Amino acid sequence: MDYMIGVDLGTTSTKSVLFDLKGHVIASANNGYPLYRDEPDMAEEDPVEIFEALIDSLTDVVRKAELKQGDQVLGVSFSSAMHSLIAFDKDWQPLTRVITWADGRAVKYAEQLKKDGTGQEIYSKTGTPIHPMAPLSKLLWLKNERPDIYKKAAHYLGIKEYIFHRLFNANKMDISIASGTGLFNIFKLQWDQQALALTGLSVDQLPKPVEPYEIERGMISEYAKVIGIPVQMPFIYGAGDGPLSNLGVNAIQPGVAAVTIGTSGAIRVVTDKPKIDPKGRTFTYALDRDHWVVGGPVNNGGDVFRWARDNLFDAEKSTAALLGIDSYDLLTKIASKVPAGADGLLFHPYLSGERAPIWDANARGSFFGLTHYHTRAHMVRAVLEGIIFNIYMVALALEEVVGDLKSVQATGGFARSALWRQMLADIFEQSVTVPQAFESGALAATVIGQKALGLTDKIENIAGMVGEAKTYEPNPDNYQVYRELTPIFIRLSRQLQTEYENIANFQREHVHIKMTEE
Repeated sequence: MDYMIGVDLGTTSTKSVLFDLKGHVIASANNGYPLYRDEPDMAEEDPVEIFEALIDSLTDVVRKAELKQGDQVLGVSFSSAMHSLIAFDKDWQPLTRVITWADGRAVKYAEQLKKDGTGQEIYSKTGTPIHPMAPLSKLLWLKNERPDIYKKAAHYLGIKEYIFHRLFNANKMDISIASGTGLFNIFKLQWDQQALALTGLSVDQLPKPVEPYEIERGMISEYAKVIGIPVQMPFIYGAGDGPLSNLGVNAIQPGVAAVTIGTSGAIRVVTDKPKIDPKGRTFTYALDRDHWVVGGPVNNGGDVFRWARDNLFDAEKSTAALLGIDSYDLLTKIASKVPAGADGLLFHPYLSGERAPIWDANARGSFFGLTHYHTRAHMVRAVLEGIIFNIYMVALALEEVVGDLKSVQATGGFARSALWRQMLADIFEQSVTVPQAFESGALAATVIGQKALGLTDKIENIAGMVGEAKTYEPNPDNYQVYRELTPIFIRLSRQLQTEYENIANFQREHVHIKMTEE
């Protein structure tokens, strides 16, 4: 038997999954690492911890596979979280930890770019909305507020590029990851001169852009020995996790949207060329040069549900642990006892600022409509619904750019919950299909790998790998309620924006809480 390994470098963990060439999962391993929030708006990771998690997950999955004589792994291909940044000195020693997409310390510089019009000019060429998530803004922050680091920095990589540099001494970045930096011209497929001039960088400080099908061979032998694979094992760069999520659920036909909610979330549609939103609300990232993913990301997905569990339902969390049941399943069961619309309680889930659709790093979460008759059950229902309402707002903006959405494919951790899947169908008033393949990012990475190795001629062949799908139809009783609440949710999100900056500035000045998220 022949196999491929798909690696998913995520925000909170790295997962390695062994697939056969038909897309069946044979074995998997998952290793986590903390997210450091030592100061307001910080969200960093330790690159060494991520590298070690990768080595451990690859080692574990190879061991679990129990390959027999004649079996072989043909290659390892990657999906990776986007928008990360690491600075290195001339000797390739890290000067920073991994500054992740969730880091909001560059908010001032993103806002300046928006106000003076420079941001829209750069967005129109790079397809990356102006926001602290993007390395463009992070570099301006480093330049102005960490000049000691900025002056020493000779190289900049993201987390996947760091992995490949450690394993192969390579200095390359696939065009999918590059298209999310805010520094890459998606029409010319090269680093953008205006963005470089703004940040003060030269092309030599950035990796060489390559296709997602680029292959590295000749791994440093000590790592190959630990993992238990040949030194010449092909490692394929793959692409960003967002674009690969669409491929992984076979949402690559026109008008077919993929909704992903994991730690964060997004809704995306594939087009055959880049499409720019005149209002700057949506991104355009490359899957490869022939497939472009247009959509909007949200900061606040499953992490908001975790916040509700940890802060509103601590007793239930402990009970679930004693009973050996999943605490999230217990909370969704509690939420299901409350009617759609949570009896008029709305929740804006902006605990980590927000990207699409409002692109406001100062945004903050809030309950609205709270009364004496509302209970914690109402609150958790409102939290779950608020996450979907926010995704739906992004969908409305997306339709202005790409046209009507024909169908929705759902993936991510939330897709395991029947309640959330039904909420998605009801709020969108559309059929929602959930493919059987939950490991969609890793699966899509292996399809990129198969094409790179000449094992398939087109990535569309993934259609035969995603397995059976279950479809959820909208419930008329529920969507009538949501029709009334959705406009209120949208209007509130706009009206509250006038005060988000004020409350965020207050928190930055007066609130000093050190957080490390495991």
